[in-house]
Amino acid sequence: MAENRVVEGRMVTPKRLAAIIEGDDVMDAEPIADADRDCPECGSNVLEVGYMPSVAEFVTGQKCQECEWHDTDRE
Repeated sequence: MAENRVVEGRMVTPKRLAAIIEGDDVMDAEPIADADRDCPECGSNVLEVGYMPSVAEFVTGQKCQECEWHDTDRE
């Protein structure tokens, strides 16, 4: 399992990927995984990372490897 992945041309850690998705630093993040879907904007590969933006919340975020598209499982 790869710990770091390339996103928009930069190598990122799970916590850095989560921070890009969240727009702020996060407390903790799980390993990055493939999301088994294509980006709805550019068609490239989408990565997924689970993370904790605070003590009381767990979020699963998705981020395209090639463009700025991202989303979370928040309702």
